[in-house]
Amino acid sequence: MAAAQQDPALSSPSGADASALLTLAHSRTHQDRQRLLLGVMALCDQHPDAASQELSPVLTDIFLTLARQAEHDIRRALSERLARASWAPPALINILALDEIEIARPLIASSPILKDEDLLAILVKASLEHQIEVARRPNLSARVADAILDQAHPAPLTALAGNATAEISAEGLRRLVEHSRRLAALRAPLTRHPRMNETLARQMYAWVGAALRESMGERFAIADLRLDEAVDQSVDKAFTSLGYGTVTPPLVDDDRDEMDRRLVTKLQAAGQLRPGYLIRAVREKKMGLFRHALSVLGGFSMTQVKACLTHTTPEPLYYACAAVGIDRAVFPPLLYEIRQINGGPPGEAGQAVWQRGAISPQSAQRAFLALIGDGETPVR
Repeated sequence: MAAAQQDPALSSPSGADASALLTLAHSRTHQDRQRLLLGVMALCDQHPDAASQELSPVLTDIFLTLARQAEHDIRRALSERLARASWAPPALINILALDEIEIARPLIASSPILKDEDLLAILVKASLEHQIEVARRPNLSARVADAILDQAHPAPLTALAGNATAEISAEGLRRLVEHSRRLAALRAPLTRHPRMNETLARQMYAWVGAALRESMGERFAIADLRLDEAVDQSVDKAFTSLGYGTVTPPLVDDDRDEMDRRLVTKLQAAGQLRPGYLIRAVREKKMGLFRHALSVLGGFSMTQVKACLTHTTPEPLYYACAAVGIDRAVFPPLLYEIRQINGGPPGEAGQAVWQRGAISPQSAQRAFLALIGDGETPVR
């Protein structure tokens, strides 16, 4: 930079000096290119960031010529120097932001010149690496975050999930959580995200690993997220008392159903049968345990429970789950897994009633009985 200050032709952005820079900009010799770079750097240092007026057409022409014709290293140095400049020509910043990723990265990350429209254009026109950098940009607006969610490319989604300063809307965060069902890389950053709430944590719990479940349980202090160890111990103890040790019993339908019934009875007597056990049973594909546990917790007959699991709509199952205390945010992933196990049912007719808002256990039980009927005498 000292060399630039000593060169009288490069020390000022006005008059003959600006004309000298323009002459250098049109030169193709390496020496002139280097002198031009030093001159531009000197201009950057001399131009205060507080200056909000537009640059003269001559200086704008210098910058644009440099960006279009300069070598890679010069464009990269220019990008780094202009990354935080509030006075730089917008046309130049947009050209460099669409350049090779090493050149574009500083500007995408920091340039105050880039507005939402510019970032949206980068998402459409530039490479996947550019899209990732947009997703990482500090204080990213909700509008741009939604565009990233709409594109649904795994790498930018992962970068967005790890961007704690991005203005992600409540709906946007819900969409990220839903994407985490298929994209494991989203799960860890989402569990640490400052906008994550208990409702979304419960929804994610159905498909995250043990370490993340523990982390989520500690952060949100959700009681039924802490049941795993107790339930594991109770199940092992109950299996042992039934003569099975910790080995899964023979898969004979009648015997297995009786074993499931006795196990649920023992868990209930020990005070270990809680809503979280239903989630665990489905996750482990133990539908017999799920049916008996739902029957006991909800005071429903097995006929009623089986009817809601084979119904043309998921509404009765939702009301049954709500009646025993399962959060409505947990129900969609729970329903998905039950359908996978059952090969389809419950059917898809009717409305997604769980999206209407919270419902009390008493109201849910009444709605369940209205749809299913009394059936046989409930199990108490």
